[in-house]
Amino acid sequence: MAEAWPRLSAAERTRRLKQLPPDLAHEFFFDLSASDQAEVALALSPGERRSWIRALAPDDVADLIQAAPLNQRGSMLALLDEPTRAEVIALLAYAEDEAGGLMNPRYIRVRPDMTVAEALSYFRRQAQQRTGRDTPTYAYILDAEGKLQGQVSLTDLIASDAATSVATLMNADVITIPEEADQEDVAHLFAEHGLAAAPVVDREGRMKGVVTADDVVAVVEEEATEDIQKLGGSAALDAPYLKTAFHRMVRKRAGWLSALFLGEMLTATAMAFFEAEIARAVVLALFVPLIISSGGNSGSQASTLVIRAMALGEVRLRDWWRVIRRELAAGFVLGTVLGTIGFLRIVLWQMVSPIYGQHYMLVATTVFFSLIGVVTFGTFAGSLLPFILRRLGFDPASASAPFVATLVDVTGLVIYFSAASLILRGTVL
Repeated sequence: MAEAWPRLSAAERTRRLKQLPPDLAHEFFFDLSASDQAEVALALSPGERRSWIRALAPDDVADLIQAAPLNQRGSMLALLDEPTRAEVIALLAYAEDEAGGLMNPRYIRVRPDMTVAEALSYFRRQAQQRTGRDTPTYAYILDAEGKLQGQVSLTDLIASDAATSVATLMNADVITIPEEADQEDVAHLFAEHGLAAAPVVDREGRMKGVVTADDVVAVVEEEATEDIQKLGGSAALDAPYLKTAFHRMVRKRAGWLSALFLGEMLTATAMAFFEAEIARAVVLALFVPLIISSGGNSGSQASTLVIRAMALGEVRLRDWWRVIRRELAAGFVLGTVLGTIGFLRIVLWQMVSPIYGQHYMLVATTVFFSLIGVVTFGTFAGSLLPFILRRLGFDPASASAPFVATLVDVTGLVIYFSAASLILRGTVL
């Protein structure tokens, strides 16, 4: 069923889901994306819809409602019981990409004066009332004002003597997440510390809910998808590819393509500026695609590596100088490698078919030094641009490979024809 799911219509999906045994059907439903859950729920009758939605945890219900059409959200909220509705409304007040929007507001709360036996009994009662798959991992110790004091794991409670006080088992050194933290920062925190769950607190330290590793997995997939789409020179789609309306997909791609097209028009301007040089030495035009593509490719490589390093938290703003120095050195070496290949290609081809004229060595030298300059500048621009965007508060992934390539195309022509003017002056030019 999972394999066939993407090809099924909404009605067929609902029909097949209802044919599964209840436990398996709910398990399958929990695994679906919020948009698919909303589609299935809307295909059900109101009575059936209520039981399926109520099987979800509050944070999953909030995601489902946000994925539903605006005119259906109120009716979906009305299907919930009053306490759950209040929890979901509170979650919907947060932005989707904040920790508050990710968290589950239901968690196990115990008093520090409880014994292990009392805490386990409370743990058991709370777990039995849970919906979905939000199996509790920790119990959280809060004071009278709701401020987090510490946490104790279910494993520690099971392994301890029944008469032991919870306060003696409590871990007070708890990694917490601010409720307004960006979901990408939450994912980094989980990866850095290997967390299974983490409490979300407000500015006064009051606990608001829990984010689990399951929530973070969805975040990582979403962020990676968005970055990849931006790296391809497109605005990020806010729905699965096949579910994005055609006009909406075209609109998201047309903007970037238009901007890149206007940028590439500068290439024609640069070619026109060096029209006299091209007219006197037509052989120079043969290597224009070679020069600009090499610069664009090197810039795209550099930007992709830096953007991904930023996304993984391997590189921060303060590392910009280290990255630039590294990429300048890499660009020079890579340019030398490509320049050598280009030089040898011209010299060896001239021996087979003398098409480059009597000054072919000077032409080969021009290509050699031009490639060094263009590739070095390409890696420099490709590595610097993500830092500039991050510093200005934009997403570094906006420094897409096509954007960098367009930028380097124009400068590559300037470098190439400037080198030709110096090296070929008095001979070809």
